[in-house]
Amino acid sequence: MKAKVHVTLKNGVLDPQGQAILKALANNNIKGINSVRQGKFFELELDNKADAEAQVEEACRKLLANSVIENYDIELIA
Repeated sequence: MKAKVHVTLKNGVLDPQGQAILKALANNNIKGINSVRQGKFFELELDNKADAEAQVEEACRKLLANSVIENYDIELIA
């Protein structure tokens, strides 16, 4: 079983890396992009289907995401 985890900054949290990417896009003459928010993506392979959701949730809470400034979304794939 696999799990896909997307971690994104919460609304209202400053995103300096997103701002740097936006500036680099403009410097490379790439137009029409008004905003960039940077995030993280994790793909996990799991042994046990029965505990998969609980395991991934624990991994997100303890290590993959900073719950103070980040949200995460989990997608389990059989």
